[in-house]
Amino acid sequence: MPIPTTDQMVLPALWYIADGGEYRRLSLLNVITERFSLTKDERERLSKSGQIERSLGSKGFIERATQKWHYRITTRGLEFLNQNSKETSDPDINIETDRNSPDPGSEANLETRGNNLHTEESIEENYQKIQKELATALLQQIKSNTPAFFEKLVIDLLVAMGYGGSREDAEAVGRSGDGGIDGVIKEDRLGLDVIYVQAKRWEGNVGEPQVRDFVGALQGKRARKGICITTSEFYSTAQTYISTIDSRDSKVILIDGKQLADYMIEHNVGVSTTKTYEIKRVDSDYFAEDTENS
Repeated sequence: MPIPTTDQMVLPALWYIADGGEYRRLSLLNVITERFSLTKDERERLSKSGQIERSLGSKGFIERATQKWHYRITTRGLEFLNQNSKETSDPDINIETDRNSPDPGSEANLETRGNNLHTEESIEENYQKIQKELATALLQQIKSNTPAFFEKLVIDLLVAMGYGGSREDAEAVGRSGDGGIDGVIKEDRLGLDVIYVQAKRWEGNVGEPQVRDFVGALQGKRARKGICITTSEFYSTAQTYISTIDSRDSKVILIDGKQLADYMIEHNVGVSTTKTYEIKRVDSDYFAEDTENS
């Protein structure tokens, strides 16, 4: 079955959001998928094309809501529903708005607004794709370096995140190298408390036994706080175990490879900025004339 046309999709989509609430782009896609029994491939093609939100936006039937990737119906969309008050997807329905309306030139503006909605989302999608590829490249690079370099990287990251004071302070704290503990870092500049660190490049996922050993090492040091970092992932059993020992007197944080890469990107550790783009839009407040004084 071919992907439905805009004329076929508009009413099911608008009826779904007719209550005026804010709805995700994914919700609109789900409605159309179910209504027309789209295959997985057809759904994917429809999602990538941005046809639903672009078409409805260009007609002025929807507008961007307060949350990212969310939309709501406009007054124009509600008027169109009232004019076509039947929940159907009649392919013969003409959804072209009246070009002889008393608001001349608005159609061009609506078309531009709809296209801009799709363009900004395309930029966001590409940005997220680049971030994901960068995170993968970071993990590959980490795994190609030595374990000692990884431990240094972890300290650099924690300092960049605000722990340990300066880099020199963090190095001065040193690493114990025993009991499954790879390093110790101050929690703040004053050193009112310390955090014990375990940084391992495990090949496979990390389970409860490894995490339990680290917790045991902390207890041996009478330590209250610890961070266990890996380039792989943690099994759910490890997460469950940690949740059972967390309390006001003891706190252990698990950071897997994905979180590690995200933190590195966020705090500019091991990455550099190549280009910066500014996205600007028309400032409607600037162009609003004071009619009382005109």
